[in-house]
Amino acid sequence: MTSLAAPDATMYWLSRRTRNDQFLLYCFAESARTDTELRTGILSRCAAIPELRVRLRDDPTGLAYPRWIPAAPEPAQVRQHRLTTPVWPELLTALGELAGTGVDATEHPWLLHFFRGIRDSPAPDPQVTVVVLQISHALVDGRGAADLARALFTEPARPGAETGVAAVEHPQAGRSGPVEQDSGSRVGQSMPGVEPETSVGERLSFRARVASLRAAAVLPLGVVRTVRRGTAAAQARNELAALTAAGLVPPPGDGYPPGPLNGPVDVAGHVVRMVVCPADDFRIPGLSVTVVGLTVVSIALERYLRERGEEVTRLGAQVPMALPPRPGVRNNYRSLGVDLAAGERAPRTRAARIAAELAARRERAGHPLLDAQDAVTAVVPPLFLRRDVRGYPIDSVPEQITGHTVVSSVNRGPADLAFGGAPVRFTGGFPALGSVMHLTHGVHGLGETVTLSMHADPGVVEVDSYIGHVADVVRELPRLLA
Repeated sequence: MTSLAAPDATMYWLSRRTRNDQFLLYCFAESARTDTELRTGILSRCAAIPELRVRLRDDPTGLAYPRWIPAAPEPAQVRQHRLTTPVWPELLTALGELAGTGVDATEHPWLLHFFRGIRDSPAPDPQVTVVVLQISHALVDGRGAADLARALFTEPARPGAETGVAAVEHPQAGRSGPVEQDSGSRVGQSMPGVEPETSVGERLSFRARVASLRAAAVLPLGVVRTVRRGTAAAQARNELAALTAAGLVPPPGDGYPPGPLNGPVDVAGHVVRMVVCPADDFRIPGLSVTVVGLTVVSIALERYLRERGEEVTRLGAQVPMALPPRPGVRNNYRSLGVDLAAGERAPRTRAARIAAELAARRERAGHPLLDAQDAVTAVVPPLFLRRDVRGYPIDSVPEQITGHTVVSSVNRGPADLAFGGAPVRFTGGFPALGSVMHLTHGVHGLGETVTLSMHADPGVVEVDSYIGHVADVVRELPRLLA
């Protein structure tokens, strides 16, 4: 068994309070294979991937972190959904319902949903199969989930593929989508510390008791380490402030007061939409795909809000950025607050300002002095970290927020995937909603497509009106950013 790292345990404990699963969508041409053949084939692939052969075991004392234990994939984890009318709008309705659900990582850390015979999709095929991998954030993040999907949908499955975490930036405009950094874990190899399934049962129970006793024994040492690293973190903050004042490090981003997209606390529902584009539409000289995606969101969101009579003076986006890998950590990123240059009349200038802002936020977020705070979290005793997560005020909207919406940008690689022998057409994904974020976006590249995905609370966002503005801006991109 292997214990969760502190960031991964945080994501797991948060999932007990709010929905934070990842949803990775892949659209394939329709397979000639039967439903049974598809289910059997994909279950066989799942069984070949160690990351999909585990579940979490909580420590009943609360003194130790939850641990991954062996768990064979079960047929119930592969779910076929049959729509009354298998057309794209009905599929989107079903996906919205899925987006409001969450897995229990102590039972099944992942589920695979698929829908067959869908007509009128953005793909050129008369019918398609849509597959959605729903996966716990405690297990993997961003790139890690995308690489698990790649292992599932590569024929034959490729052992040794890399897994990683959330990330953001596409450094060159001549590629198909945004890229991420790698966390260093491996798909298709044994998960460190997870025993073969033949050794489960009493040995696992015994080891869990030992882990709890060990955690109790080292609790005082953990407190001492936390204090020491906290002192080092305070010194690092002072040093970073001095470097910032000297102009050697970009200043921190300004926060934003909540706007019309950031309340009320309760989410009324879940609606998803997608705009699937040729990758060439996002290949703008001098701009990354991520910056182009942020610019589309900036212009579309400003148009939408002004149309509804809202005064738009500032807009910001929360953008996840990958960090260098740390051993054993599967959620390895920081969230950047990126100003979207609202009010800038010249679209090309707006894009340039967004690019400069993103670069500055990345430079500061990647500074080694910020690692001192991560070092504190890494040694916080589980008892205290779980208490902090349970008490974190996620049920209220703060006075200052990082951004008004989320834009998560991920490159999912070449379009060489297949499901039941049928080729992939495009991909998408839907970052979670919460008490603050009632509209989130995904920018996902796969081969020669880039998909802009939206996940919205219909109680806050008139989704079809907003998606209309997004589609208009995408069509106008060659003129706007020429």
